[in-house]
Amino acid sequence: MDNRSISNLLTIAGFASILGSIAIWAAQGGQDKDAETRAHGERFGIFVGLWAPTFFILANRYNRAALEDGRKIFEN
Repeated sequence: MDNRSISNLLTIAGFASILGSIAIWAAQGGQDKDAETRAHGERFGIFVGLWAPTFFILANRYNRAALEDGRKIFEN
């Protein structure tokens, strides 16, 4: 896989993490009346949602690497 493809994959993973966080929160009782169940849903949703910034940072790094590789090709 080239750097551009990895960057695109990581960007999609970041957005999937955000959507997955919302889905997990709703499915695990984030709106439940029981405080313990609601707390579990919120914590698990936040845990998955915290992956998104990591995916976006890695996508940015791979995107920069792809741009640098492109510059090297044109310079030679």
